[in-house]
Formats: sequence, structure tokens, C-alpha cells
Amino acid sequence: MANERVHEILGWYDHESVGVRRNLARMLMHGRLGGTGKLVVLPVDQGFEHGPTRSFSTQPSGFDPRYHARLAIEAGCSAYAAPPGFISAASVDLASGLPLILKVNSADVLYQDADPCPAMTANVEDALRLGCSAVGFTIYPGSASRLTMFEQLRSLAADARSAGLAVVVWAYPRGSGLSEAGQTAVDVVAYAAHIAAQLGAHIIKVKPPTSHIEFDSNRAALQKADVDTTTLAARVAHVVRSAFDGRRIVIFSGGPARERADVLEENRQTAAGGGFGAIVGRNSFQRPWQDAVRLLHDIMDVHAAAAAATLDLRVPV
Repeated sequence: MANERVHEILGWYDHESVGVRRNLARMLMHGRLGGTGKLVVLPVDQGFEHGPTRSFSTQPSGFDPRYHARLAIEAGCSAYAAPPGFISAASVDLASGLPLILKVNSADVLYQDADPCPAMTANVEDALRLGCSAVGFTIYPGSASRLTMFEQLRSLAADARSAGLAVVVWAYPRGSGLSEAGQTAVDVVAYAAHIAAQLGAHIIKVKPPTSHIEFDSNRAALQKADVDTTTLAARVAHVVRSAFDGRRIVIFSGGPARERADVLEENRQTAAGGGFGAIVGRNSFQRPWQDAVRLLHDIMDVHAAAAAATLDLRVPV
């Protein structure tokens, strides 16, 4: 029954080429969650985005790109996402067949800009050369530079489709158009997920939404429709629905390293809300090896249980 869920999900992308659907299937069928319709991805773009000192000093093995590749393989992750340098430097380890997502745009924190716009640091040709299943791209809805990112993403998505690659979008609201609380507000996160879907994303990565509502017009609409936003699970359900009524894969980021119990409870809530899994970086690789593998396994178990419960509801007794 598990593979039936994967076939159902792939049916949402039946307008895509065989190559795109095959690469989506590679991720959905790989690792400990293979066949469940859920994903747990290890992303390691933090060295570029936040700096190596902040990202890897607490677990110095993380300075070595091969460490993260081996962690993703050992933990049985669905895929591994990183900029071109890290994937190239760990190419021998990554030859095992682990699906790869090439992060093709990045920004640093050495210059703080109220309206960020990442640089294009790789392209579809690089993804093909490195044997990737997908390209990853960040957009910052709320930034004054958002329209540039939207145009870049549409162009990238067209090139990726032509090459048979899937498109994964980090949809992170940020910029002078939003308050700090608004960056993770439930109405804004839902909007960002919808924009990513409209621009061609097959998989959308967002942050878990808070109960804050940024715009009064959205608050009125949510109240009129009697949409529950009191729990994380309910807010996740709204975000997932905003991505074409749940017909696009939406996964939730792990954020900064936190206590194990908090990470697992957050994943229980995102799973209960219909999220398709997690993309967990710092909460894994900033822990000692065995703790990192164990936590990733526990996160996978949470989403596997949610997938099994969904299947049980569909199967006649």
C-alpha cells in the first residue's frame, strides 16, 4: 500500500516529463522513508549562508564536506542538499546513489541587507554534471528584490524541466515588506508556499508557521472562513492547502539546533497537519554523530507513523 501513496503523489505532476517524475520518485523511494510519501532531507548550505564558524564549530567534523554526505547516507535520508562546492568535494562518497539537490543560489551574512537577493552560484548544467536529481532555489517574498528572484526561478524551473530535474524551492519570507514576526506568520508562510507553487516548484520548503497574522485583510479572511490557527498542526494544514490544495509536496525546516524533545514535538505537529516531512540541517549535523543519526531516525519514525495512519484511514477494514 505504501507505494500507492507515491503513485498518487506523482499523479499530481502528470503534466511533467518522465525525467522530472522519475527524479521525484527517486527521492520519494529512497532511504528509510522510501515508499511512504514522506521525505527527510539533510541540507548543508549553512556554511555559505551563516558562515563556517557559526555552523560547524560545535561539531568540527562538519568542516569536512564528506562528513555530511556520510551522515545523510548513514541516516537513510531521502536526499542531500548542498551548494556545488560541498557536493563536488564529497563526490566519491555521494556516488552511492543518494539523491542530490544542488542549491543554485546563495547569500552570505557579511553584508546585512534589509532586502536580500541571493546570487546565482550554480546552474542546471552543474546539477547534471554532479548527477543531481533536483535543483534548489531560495526566494524571499517580502524583499524589494523579490521580483528578480521570481523571474530567476521561472527561468531556472524551465531549464530544469527541460533537463528532467525536479525543482525544490526554499520559500522564506524576508525583507523590508514584513515585520520580523511576519517572516513566519501563518498567512505569510501560506502565501510564500503558494508563490513557490505558482513559479513551478515541485517541492516547497517553508518554516513552521506561527500563530501571528501579518495582514489585517488575511486575519479577516481567516476569521470569516473559520480557519483554525490555534495549533501548529492546524497552521500547517492551512499552509499545505495553500500549495494547490495539498497537491504540491511541502516540507518544513528544522531551524537552529534545539532540544531533542522540542524537535520531535514540532515534527509530530507538522506531520499531524499533513506536512510531507522535514528538511533538517543544524538540528542534526551540530550534534555528535550517533545523536545526529538517532535524531534523524526518530524524525523519520514520526513521519512514517503519520503516513501509516493516513493509509489505515484509506484502507477498508
